Amino acid sequence: MHDFQYKNDTLQCEDVPVPAVAAAVGTPFYLYSAATLTRHFAAFDRAFADIPHITCFAAKSCANIAILRLFASLGGGTDIVSGGELFRARTAGVDPAKIVYSGVGKTAVEIREALLAGILMLNVESEQELAQIQTVAAGMGLKAPVSFRVNPDVDPKTHAYISTGLAKNKFGIPIGEALRVYLAASKLPNIEIKGVSCHIGSQLTLVSPFVESLAKVKRFIGQLAEQGITITHLDLGGGLGIRYNGEEPPEPAEYAQAIKQELAGLACTLVLEPGRVLVGNAGALVTKVLYTKEGLKKFIIVDAGMNDLARPSLYDAFHHIQAVEQPGREQAVADVVGPICETGDFLARERAMPNVEADDLLA
Repeated sequence: MHDFQYKNDTLQCEDVPVPAVAAAVGTPFYLYSAATLTRHFAAFDRAFADIPHITCFAAKSCANIAILRLFASLGGGTDIVSGGELFRARTAGVDPAKIVYSGVGKTAVEIREALLAGILMLNVESEQELAQIQTVAAGMGLKAPVSFRVNPDVDPKTHAYISTGLAKNKFGIPIGEALRVYLAASKLPNIEIKGVSCHIGSQLTLVSPFVESLAKVKRFIGQLAEQGITITHLDLGGGLGIRYNGEEPPEPAEYAQAIKQELAGLACTLVLEPGRVLVGNAGALVTKVLYTKEGLKKFIIVDAGMNDLARPSLYDAFHHIQAVEQPGREQAVADVVGPICETGDFLARERAMPNVEADDLLA
Protein backbone atom coordinates (compact mmCIF):
# COMPACT_ATOMS: atom_id res chain seq x y z
CA MET A 1 0.00 0.00 0.00
CA HIS A 2 2.70 2.45 -0.97
CA ASP A 3 0.06 4.97 -2.08
CA PHE A 4 -1.33 5.23 1.48
CA GLN A 5 1.13 7.33 3.46
CA TYR A 6 1.11 9.58 6.52
CA LYS A 7 1.93 13.22 5.93
CA ASN A 8 1.86 15.65 8.84
CA ASP A 9 0.36 12.88 11.00
CA THR A 10 -2.59 12.43 8.62
CA LEU A 11 -3.16 9.38 6.43
CA GLN A 12 -3.32 10.24 2.74
CA CYS A 13 -4.21 8.24 -0.35
CA GLU A 14 -2.31 9.41 -3.41
CA ASP A 15 -1.70 12.73 -1.62
CA VAL A 16 -5.40 13.22 -0.83
CA PRO A 17 -6.02 13.49 2.94
CA VAL A 18 -8.41 10.77 4.10
CA PRO A 19 -10.32 13.20 6.39
CA ALA A 20 -11.09 15.32 3.33
CA VAL A 21 -12.68 12.32 1.63
CA ALA A 22 -14.65 11.54 4.79
CA ALA A 23 -15.94 15.11 4.90
CA ALA A 24 -17.04 14.86 1.27
CA VAL A 25 -18.77 11.45 1.29
CA GLY A 26 -19.45 10.57 4.92
CA THR A 27 -18.51 7.40 6.76
CA PRO A 28 -18.13 4.49 6.51
CA PHE A 29 -16.63 4.23 3.03
CA TYR A 30 -14.14 2.19 1.04
CA LEU A 31 -11.17 4.07 -0.35
CA TYR A 32 -9.03 2.52 -3.10
CA SER A 33 -5.86 3.72 -4.78
CA ALA A 34 -6.07 3.51 -8.57
CA ALA A 35 -2.28 3.73 -8.74
CA THR A 36 -1.89 0.70 -6.46
CA LEU A 37 -4.54 -1.27 -8.35
CA THR A 38 -2.81 -0.51 -11.64
CA ARG A 39 0.57 -1.55 -10.28
CA HIS A 40 -0.79 -4.80 -8.84
CA PHE A 41 -2.58 -5.73 -12.06
CA ALA A 42 0.52 -5.00 -14.13
CA ALA A 43 2.75 -7.11 -11.85
CA PHE A 44 0.40 -10.09 -12.05
CA ASP A 45 -0.38 -9.85 -15.76
CA ARG A 46 3.27 -9.25 -16.70
CA ALA A 47 4.29 -12.45 -14.91
CA PHE A 48 2.42 -14.42 -17.59
CA ALA A 49 3.30 -12.17 -20.53
CA ASP A 50 5.28 -14.87 -22.37
CA ILE A 51 2.33 -17.28 -22.73
CA PRO A 52 -1.22 -16.88 -24.11
CA HIS A 53 -3.40 -15.86 -21.18
CA ILE A 54 -6.34 -13.77 -19.99
CA THR A 55 -6.30 -12.16 -16.55
CA CYS A 56 -9.95 -12.22 -15.40
CA PHE A 57 -10.29 -10.34 -12.13
CA ALA A 58 -12.53 -12.20 -9.66
CA ALA A 59 -15.44 -9.83 -9.14
CA LYS A 60 -16.44 -11.70 -5.98
CA SER A 61 -13.47 -10.08 -4.25
CA CYS A 62 -14.62 -6.55 -5.10
CA ALA A 63 -17.44 -5.88 -7.56
CA ASN A 64 -17.00 -2.10 -7.56
CA ILE A 65 -17.79 -0.94 -11.09
CA ALA A 66 -15.01 1.67 -11.13
CA ILE A 67 -12.46 -1.03 -10.26
CA LEU A 68 -13.85 -3.41 -12.89
CA ARG A 69 -13.62 -0.57 -15.41
CA LEU A 70 -10.00 0.16 -14.44
CA PHE A 71 -8.92 -3.46 -14.92
CA ALA A 72 -10.80 -3.63 -18.23
CA SER A 73 -8.91 -0.55 -19.42
CA LEU A 74 -5.68 -2.42 -18.64
CA GLY A 75 -6.75 -5.34 -20.85
CA GLY A 76 -8.24 -7.51 -18.14
CA GLY A 77 -11.41 -9.56 -18.06
CA THR A 78 -13.72 -10.59 -15.23
CA ASP A 79 -14.59 -13.82 -13.46
CA ILE A 80 -18.23 -13.64 -12.35
CA VAL A 81 -20.47 -15.82 -10.18
CA SER A 82 -23.88 -14.17 -10.59
CA GLY A 83 -26.13 -12.27 -12.95
CA GLY A 84 -25.52 -9.16 -10.87
CA GLU A 85 -21.78 -9.43 -11.44
CA LEU A 86 -22.42 -9.94 -15.16
CA PHE A 87 -24.41 -6.69 -15.17
CA ARG A 88 -21.62 -4.88 -13.35
CA ALA A 89 -18.96 -6.22 -15.70
CA ARG A 90 -20.95 -5.21 -18.77
CA THR A 91 -21.66 -1.78 -17.24
CA ALA A 92 -17.92 -1.38 -16.66
CA GLY A 93 -17.22 -2.09 -20.32
CA VAL A 94 -15.53 -5.47 -19.86
CA ASP A 95 -15.10 -7.31 -23.17
CA PRO A 96 -17.60 -10.23 -23.07
CA ALA A 97 -14.96 -12.42 -24.71
CA LYS A 98 -12.97 -11.98 -21.48
CA ILE A 99 -15.76 -12.93 -19.06
CA VAL A 100 -15.93 -16.38 -17.48
CA TYR A 101 -18.92 -17.43 -15.37
CA SER A 102 -18.21 -19.66 -12.37
CA GLY A 103 -20.36 -20.74 -9.41
CA VAL A 104 -22.54 -23.69 -8.44
CA GLY A 105 -25.93 -21.97 -8.56
CA LYS A 106 -26.48 -20.40 -11.98
CA THR A 107 -30.18 -19.94 -12.77
CA ALA A 108 -31.77 -20.39 -16.19
CA VAL A 109 -32.26 -16.62 -16.43
CA GLU A 110 -28.59 -15.98 -15.60
CA ILE A 111 -27.43 -18.59 -18.13
CA ARG A 112 -29.56 -16.95 -20.81
CA GLU A 113 -28.19 -13.48 -20.02
CA ALA A 114 -24.62 -14.80 -20.15
CA LEU A 115 -25.21 -16.44 -23.53
CA LEU A 116 -26.86 -13.29 -24.88
CA ALA A 117 -23.84 -11.29 -23.76
CA GLY A 118 -21.49 -13.63 -25.63
CA ILE A 119 -19.17 -14.45 -22.73
CA LEU A 120 -16.07 -16.59 -23.18
CA MET A 121 -17.42 -19.61 -21.31
CA LEU A 122 -19.58 -20.95 -18.51
CA ASN A 123 -17.65 -22.98 -15.94
CA VAL A 124 -20.07 -25.88 -15.36
CA GLU A 125 -20.10 -27.39 -11.86
CA SER A 126 -22.61 -30.26 -12.08
CA GLU A 127 -24.38 -32.56 -14.52
CA GLN A 128 -27.74 -30.97 -13.74
CA GLU A 129 -26.30 -27.56 -14.55
CA LEU A 130 -25.05 -28.95 -17.87
CA ALA A 131 -28.58 -30.15 -18.65
CA GLN A 132 -29.95 -26.72 -17.80
CA ILE A 133 -27.44 -25.02 -20.09
CA GLN A 134 -28.30 -27.41 -22.92
CA THR A 135 -32.01 -26.63 -22.49
CA VAL A 136 -31.48 -22.86 -22.41
CA ALA A 137 -29.08 -22.87 -25.36
CA ALA A 138 -31.40 -25.06 -27.43
CA GLY A 139 -34.24 -22.65 -26.78
CA MET A 140 -32.05 -19.80 -28.01
CA GLY A 141 -30.87 -21.70 -31.07
CA LEU A 142 -27.17 -21.44 -30.28
CA LYS A 143 -24.25 -23.37 -28.83
CA ALA A 144 -23.15 -22.61 -25.29
CA PRO A 145 -19.37 -22.38 -24.74
CA VAL A 146 -18.52 -24.33 -21.62
CA SER A 147 -15.70 -25.43 -19.42
CA PHE A 148 -16.14 -27.95 -16.63
CA ARG A 149 -14.82 -27.21 -13.18
CA VAL A 150 -13.03 -30.33 -12.04
CA ASN A 151 -12.42 -30.92 -8.36
CA PRO A 152 -8.90 -32.38 -7.98
CA ASP A 153 -9.21 -33.22 -4.26
CA VAL A 154 -6.18 -31.12 -3.29
CA ASP A 155 -5.79 -29.55 0.15
CA PRO A 156 -5.14 -25.82 -0.37
CA LYS A 157 -4.01 -25.41 3.24
CA THR A 158 -6.26 -22.45 3.94
CA HIS A 159 -9.31 -21.66 6.09
CA ALA A 160 -11.95 -24.40 5.80
CA TYR A 161 -14.61 -21.92 4.65
CA ILE A 162 -12.57 -20.90 1.60
CA SER A 163 -11.26 -24.33 0.66
CA THR A 164 -12.91 -25.33 -2.62
CA GLY A 165 -10.75 -28.09 -4.09
CA LEU A 166 -11.31 -30.98 -1.68
CA ALA A 167 -13.64 -33.85 -2.52
CA LYS A 168 -15.91 -32.89 0.40
CA ASN A 169 -16.40 -29.34 -0.91
CA LYS A 170 -19.50 -28.38 -2.91
CA PHE A 171 -17.58 -27.16 -5.93
CA GLY A 172 -16.97 -28.81 -9.27
CA ILE A 173 -17.13 -32.33 -10.63
CA PRO A 174 -14.87 -34.96 -8.99
CA ILE A 175 -11.92 -35.46 -11.30
CA GLY A 176 -12.56 -39.21 -11.33
CA GLU A 177 -16.01 -38.63 -12.85
CA ALA A 178 -15.14 -35.75 -15.15
CA LEU A 179 -14.16 -37.79 -18.22
CA ARG A 180 -17.60 -39.39 -18.34
CA VAL A 181 -19.24 -35.96 -18.07
CA TYR A 182 -17.08 -34.51 -20.85
CA LEU A 183 -17.92 -37.43 -23.13
CA ALA A 184 -21.63 -36.95 -22.45
CA ALA A 185 -21.35 -33.22 -23.09
CA SER A 186 -19.55 -33.80 -26.39
CA LYS A 187 -22.71 -35.48 -27.68
CA LEU A 188 -25.06 -32.61 -26.79
CA PRO A 189 -26.06 -30.53 -29.83
CA ASN A 190 -26.03 -27.14 -28.11
CA ILE A 191 -22.83 -27.46 -26.10
CA GLU A 192 -19.38 -26.34 -27.26
CA ILE A 193 -16.57 -27.65 -25.07
CA LYS A 194 -13.85 -25.03 -24.72
CA GLY A 195 -11.96 -25.71 -21.55
CA VAL A 196 -11.20 -27.19 -18.17
CA SER A 197 -11.54 -25.16 -15.00
CA CYS A 198 -10.04 -25.67 -11.55
CA HIS A 199 -10.06 -23.44 -8.46
CA ILE A 200 -8.96 -24.99 -5.18
CA GLY A 201 -9.43 -22.16 -2.69
CA SER A 202 -8.62 -18.65 -1.55
CA GLN A 203 -5.84 -17.01 0.47
CA LEU A 204 -3.26 -19.65 -0.44
CA THR A 205 0.19 -18.85 0.88
CA LEU A 206 2.05 -21.78 -0.70
CA VAL A 207 2.76 -22.55 -4.36
CA SER A 208 2.70 -26.33 -3.89
CA PRO A 209 -1.12 -26.80 -3.82
CA PHE A 210 -1.42 -24.90 -7.11
CA VAL A 211 1.23 -27.11 -8.71
CA GLU A 212 -0.31 -30.31 -7.34
CA SER A 213 -3.76 -29.45 -8.70
CA LEU A 214 -2.36 -28.34 -12.06
CA ALA A 215 -0.46 -31.62 -12.42
CA LYS A 216 -3.71 -33.55 -11.95
CA VAL A 217 -5.58 -31.33 -14.39
CA LYS A 218 -2.80 -31.63 -16.96
CA ARG A 219 -3.02 -35.42 -16.85
CA PHE A 220 -6.77 -35.16 -17.22
CA ILE A 221 -6.46 -32.95 -20.30
CA GLY A 222 -4.27 -35.69 -21.77
CA GLN A 223 -7.07 -38.20 -21.14
CA LEU A 224 -9.51 -35.89 -22.92
CA ALA A 225 -7.17 -35.65 -25.91
CA GLU A 226 -7.05 -39.44 -26.12
CA GLN A 227 -10.84 -39.36 -26.49
CA GLY A 228 -10.69 -36.73 -29.22
CA ILE A 229 -11.76 -33.80 -27.03
CA THR A 230 -9.60 -30.73 -27.65
CA ILE A 231 -9.22 -28.14 -24.91
CA THR A 232 -8.45 -24.56 -25.94
CA HIS A 233 -8.68 -22.86 -22.53
CA LEU A 234 -7.42 -23.87 -19.10
CA ASP A 235 -8.96 -21.83 -16.28
CA LEU A 236 -6.76 -22.15 -13.19
CA GLY A 237 -8.95 -19.94 -11.02
CA GLY A 238 -7.35 -17.68 -8.45
CA GLY A 239 -6.54 -17.96 -4.78
CA LEU A 240 -3.11 -16.37 -4.42
CA GLY A 241 -2.95 -14.92 -0.92
CA ILE A 242 -1.76 -11.66 0.59
CA ARG A 243 -0.23 -10.52 3.88
CA TYR A 244 -2.66 -9.84 6.71
CA ASN A 245 -0.69 -10.70 9.83
CA GLY A 246 2.72 -12.18 9.19
CA GLU A 247 1.93 -14.48 6.26
CA GLU A 248 4.57 -14.81 3.54
CA PRO A 249 2.66 -15.63 0.34
CA PRO A 250 4.54 -16.04 -2.93
CA GLU A 251 4.89 -13.04 -5.20
CA PRO A 252 3.06 -13.20 -8.55
CA ALA A 253 6.35 -13.83 -10.37
CA GLU A 254 7.15 -16.87 -8.19
CA TYR A 255 3.62 -18.20 -8.60
CA ALA A 256 3.75 -17.69 -12.38
CA GLN A 257 7.12 -19.40 -12.73
CA ALA A 258 5.84 -22.53 -10.98
CA ILE A 259 2.64 -22.58 -13.03
CA LYS A 260 4.41 -22.10 -16.36
CA GLN A 261 6.91 -24.84 -15.57
CA GLU A 262 4.09 -27.31 -14.87
CA LEU A 263 2.18 -26.13 -17.98
CA ALA A 264 4.99 -27.10 -20.35
CA GLY A 265 3.64 -28.99 -23.34
CA LEU A 266 0.05 -27.77 -23.09
CA ALA A 267 -1.24 -25.70 -26.01
CA CYS A 268 -3.99 -23.84 -24.16
CA THR A 269 -4.85 -20.24 -23.44
CA LEU A 270 -4.51 -19.82 -19.70
CA VAL A 271 -7.33 -18.09 -17.81
CA LEU A 272 -6.39 -16.65 -14.42
CA GLU A 273 -8.78 -15.30 -11.80
CA PRO A 274 -6.81 -13.18 -9.31
CA GLY A 275 -8.91 -11.46 -6.67
CA ARG A 276 -7.60 -10.25 -3.33
CA VAL A 277 -4.01 -10.29 -4.58
CA LEU A 278 -4.98 -7.32 -6.79
CA VAL A 279 -7.32 -5.40 -4.48
CA GLY A 280 -6.80 -6.57 -0.91
CA ASN A 281 -3.85 -4.32 -0.18
CA ALA A 282 -4.95 -1.45 -2.42
CA GLY A 283 -7.66 0.06 -0.27
CA ALA A 284 -9.08 0.69 3.16
CA LEU A 285 -12.40 0.75 4.96
CA VAL A 286 -12.64 4.13 6.69
CA THR A 287 -14.95 4.35 9.70
CA LYS A 288 -15.77 6.95 12.35
CA VAL A 289 -15.66 6.37 16.09
CA LEU A 290 -19.13 6.90 17.56
CA TYR A 291 -18.42 6.16 21.21
CA THR A 292 -15.96 4.47 23.53
CA LYS A 293 -16.85 2.71 26.75
CA GLU A 294 -15.01 0.84 29.45
CA GLY A 295 -16.10 -1.78 31.95
CA LEU A 296 -14.72 -5.27 32.17
CA LYS A 297 -13.09 -4.39 28.86
CA LYS A 298 -12.79 -1.42 26.54
CA PHE A 299 -14.96 -1.05 23.45
CA ILE A 300 -14.46 1.28 20.50
CA ILE A 301 -17.84 1.60 18.78
CA VAL A 302 -17.63 2.62 15.12
CA ASP A 303 -20.14 3.21 12.32
CA ALA A 304 -18.85 0.32 10.16
CA GLY A 305 -20.03 -3.18 10.96
CA MET A 306 -19.84 -6.79 9.90
CA ASN A 307 -21.98 -5.89 6.88
CA ASP A 308 -19.12 -3.68 5.67
CA LEU A 309 -16.28 -6.07 6.55
CA ALA A 310 -17.49 -9.63 7.13
CA ARG A 311 -14.15 -11.44 7.37
CA PRO A 312 -13.38 -10.82 11.08
CA SER A 313 -16.79 -12.11 12.13
CA LEU A 314 -16.95 -14.93 9.57
CA TYR A 315 -13.36 -16.22 9.70
CA ASP A 316 -12.01 -14.52 12.83
CA ALA A 317 -9.69 -12.86 10.31
CA PHE A 318 -7.13 -10.21 11.19
CA HIS A 319 -7.25 -6.80 9.50
CA HIS A 320 -4.84 -4.08 10.51
CA ILE A 321 -6.61 -1.04 11.99
CA GLN A 322 -4.96 2.32 12.53
CA ALA A 323 -5.87 5.89 13.41
CA VAL A 324 -6.23 8.15 10.39
CA GLU A 325 -4.72 11.04 12.35
CA GLN A 326 -2.00 11.11 15.02
CA PRO A 327 -0.98 7.46 14.58
CA GLY A 328 1.66 7.66 17.31
CA ARG A 329 -0.73 8.22 20.20
CA GLU A 330 -0.76 5.91 23.23
CA GLN A 331 -2.49 2.56 22.93
CA ALA A 332 -4.79 0.37 25.01
CA VAL A 333 -6.30 -3.06 24.43
CA ALA A 334 -9.86 -2.83 23.09
CA ASP A 335 -12.52 -4.47 20.95
CA VAL A 336 -13.49 -2.54 17.82
CA VAL A 337 -17.20 -3.18 17.28
CA GLY A 338 -19.95 -2.05 14.94
CA PRO A 339 -23.53 -0.84 15.48
CA ILE A 340 -25.31 -4.08 14.51
CA CYS A 341 -27.33 -5.78 17.27
CA GLU A 342 -25.24 -8.95 17.30
CA THR A 343 -22.24 -9.89 19.42
CA GLY A 344 -20.54 -11.21 16.30
CA ASP A 345 -20.42 -7.66 14.92
CA PHE A 346 -16.76 -6.84 15.45
CA LEU A 347 -13.79 -5.70 13.39
CA ALA A 348 -11.15 -6.61 15.99
CA ARG A 349 -11.05 -8.18 19.45
CA GLU A 350 -8.46 -7.77 22.20
CA ARG A 351 -6.40 -5.54 19.93
CA ALA A 352 -3.86 -2.90 20.97
CA MET A 353 -5.55 0.22 19.60
CA PRO A 354 -4.77 3.94 19.66
CA ASN A 355 -6.62 5.86 22.37
CA VAL A 356 -9.28 7.35 20.13
CA GLU A 357 -12.31 9.48 20.89
CA ALA A 358 -15.70 10.09 19.30
CA ASP A 359 -15.46 11.46 15.72
CA ASP A 360 -11.91 10.15 15.22
CA LEU A 361 -11.39 8.16 12.04
CA LEU A 362 -9.99 4.63 11.78
CA ALA A 363 -8.79 2.84 8.65
